[in-house]
Amino acid sequence: MKKIILSVIVAGLAVGIVLLYLGRPIPVYPSAMPAHTPDAKNGAVLFTAGGCLSCHKPAEDNKTADKSLPSGGAALKTPIGTFYPPNLTPDNKTGIGKWKTWEFVSAMKNGVSPDMRHYLPAFPYTSYAAMTVPDIIDIHAYLKTLKPVASPSRSADIPVAWLLRLGVGVWKLMAMGDGTYQEDSSQSATWNRGAYLVNGPGHCGECHTPRNFMMIWQMDKYMAGGPHPEGGKDKVPSLRGLIERKKYKDAKDLVSAFQFGEAFGYEDMSSGGMGSVQTNLSKLPESDLQAIAVYLTSLK
Repeated sequence: MKKIILSVIVAGLAVGIVLLYLGRPIPVYPSAMPAHTPDAKNGAVLFTAGGCLSCHKPAEDNKTADKSLPSGGAALKTPIGTFYPPNLTPDNKTGIGKWKTWEFVSAMKNGVSPDMRHYLPAFPYTSYAAMTVPDIIDIHAYLKTLKPVASPSRSADIPVAWLLRLGVGVWKLMAMGDGTYQEDSSQSATWNRGAYLVNGPGHCGECHTPRNFMMIWQMDKYMAGGPHPEGGKDKVPSLRGLIERKKYKDAKDLVSAFQFGEAFGYEDMSSGGMGSVQTNLSKLPESDLQAIAVYLTSLK
């Protein structure tokens, strides 16, 4: 009996070691970076599409901070605790001023920090992984044009964070998608652009797709709505059947909702969790809004 118990323990340890090895932090190495001339203007569009400022804004009690800069510090509540998204300005000490481009790509694509730690998935790299490396390079280029702001990071208020970080590598093996978005040749260029923006930088599924008990997307309920990511009784609505359910008349009507929100009578578009999202969407080129609308209204 003792031999059986010992064998089970040894086997369990062996499996655990293998899983931890497979789930180790793996960056995007410099040798894998493509030749690309950074385009900060494109980076600005993608930064806006991603709503990066909405999460990386300064804390509400920081009255002297420039609210237009992603200097971080605002509380981001989740069911497991509160995170404080960090400073994205090019400050050398407290921001990303010293980050190399490949380190930024590693963070966005693989959820790996410059010091080779797993980021916890409150940072939605599971969606950003669908982005192309050149687009991520462009975002980095845009961030480097911003005014540097000194804003020290604050540790997340979550229990046993070290244990969660240890296991997140294994979680990634199950939760990460199929990598960079692959265009659907049966769909139009507009539809594909919308699918890319929604599933990549826009990371809409992070809130609008329900998760299982392991906090992994339930793909059979993709964009079907579910529990609010901050917990509580609020629900996130479905983005499927928007026309069939008479939420919008057509894709053009949805574009107007993105642009003007509740000012034009579009219910629940400019308040609550969608408030900052609609603000960001209203700043995008109309062609991108049309692409997003075409894609979303195709979800039956």
